[in-house]
Amino acid sequence: MILLHTSDWHLGHKLYGRQRHQEQSEFLDWLLGCIEEQEVDALIVAGDIFDSQSPSNQSLEMYYRFLSRTANSCCRHIIIIGGNHDSPTLLNAPRELLHFLNIHVIGRAPENIEEALLVLNDAEGSPELIVLAVPYLRDKDIRLSEAGESIEDKQDKMLHGIREYYLRLFELAKNKQQELDKKVPLIATGHLFCQGGKTRQGDGVRELYVGTLVQVGLDTFPHDIDYLALGHLHLPQQVAKQTNRRYSGAPLAMSFTEADEEKAVLLIDTERQFDVRELAVPSFQAIASISGTLESILEEIQTLSQREEDILLEINYQGQSLIDDLQEQIHAAVTNTKLHVLRISNKRIYDHIRQQHSEIKTLEELTPYQVFQQCLDLNGIPDEQRPEMELGFAAALDALQNEET
Repeated sequence: MILLHTSDWHLGHKLYGRQRHQEQSEFLDWLLGCIEEQEVDALIVAGDIFDSQSPSNQSLEMYYRFLSRTANSCCRHIIIIGGNHDSPTLLNAPRELLHFLNIHVIGRAPENIEEALLVLNDAEGSPELIVLAVPYLRDKDIRLSEAGESIEDKQDKMLHGIREYYLRLFELAKNKQQELDKKVPLIATGHLFCQGGKTRQGDGVRELYVGTLVQVGLDTFPHDIDYLALGHLHLPQQVAKQTNRRYSGAPLAMSFTEADEEKAVLLIDTERQFDVRELAVPSFQAIASISGTLESILEEIQTLSQREEDILLEINYQGQSLIDDLQEQIHAAVTNTKLHVLRISNKRIYDHIRQQHSEIKTLEELTPYQVFQQCLDLNGIPDEQRPEMELGFAAALDALQNEET
């Protein structure tokens, strides 16, 4: 079989309020073209299909249009698992209907774990692949809370619960192999944060499992699976230098910090010992981040404007002079060009305000966790009381972000 592994589409994601429907639609068109060109037999999407739990009608239309077109291509199977950004209820709602198109959806960990074990058949109806379809595992899926638990107890139980879930599913898969009386390859999916995983500042990756408390090790996953298809981290990467344990990464840049990052989807050949090949995703929307003095920023704007290409810009002014009309000068420089400035950061003016008043940052610059940290500082909360309060805040934030709609 030829498998294609992708994840973290984040349909509906915006860059500083700017819609990205066009480039997201172009990516899905390109992906379908890859499936047909490479004669892909099964597509695996490892979570975060949508950017929010309440995707727009336009995002939903893109999703279902892609599924219908792909189901009518050479691709015999599509496996969709839920990520931490996705609504499990929304993903699961049409699953019975999609099943007739060989689209297998696991939005959340099912109550009957056997439903997460998928046996995929070839064109003649003979089993050719077994999939341990593990979605983002929520706290309530794998751990029972107990009164008086310490932070360490909660971490240990979460790690144990994730490991046990994979182990139980793996045992079911081995039993299924014995029933079939043939060596059918095993692959597993997941949407989580592995130890040593690489991220970029501002890439939108939410720390999972009650706010940075749990990052799983390679020993979480059964050793005998043939391939591990992961989602959540936005940079394509191996897990612990294992060539058959992979994050495919997000196919589109999720922030300006990823402007120069190469994006990819992964092509896996089961007949060649699960050989993995990266297929580079083209850029469907140019973005650039410019930093420096006003003079260097204006020079770079002039250079970019000569490309006669639509480019989204982030401007970071880092000069020493206090320039009150910085925004006016920058907007004047991009007038009558194809450049679009989405954000201007005037570090000098922020520093000036902080020196005169206090440590002030705009909410745009702060994560929810940083806002909470400032709240603790302003209220003089002692260090020994903070860990439990931070845990409670992280749990509340996680519940809010994953609230089903």
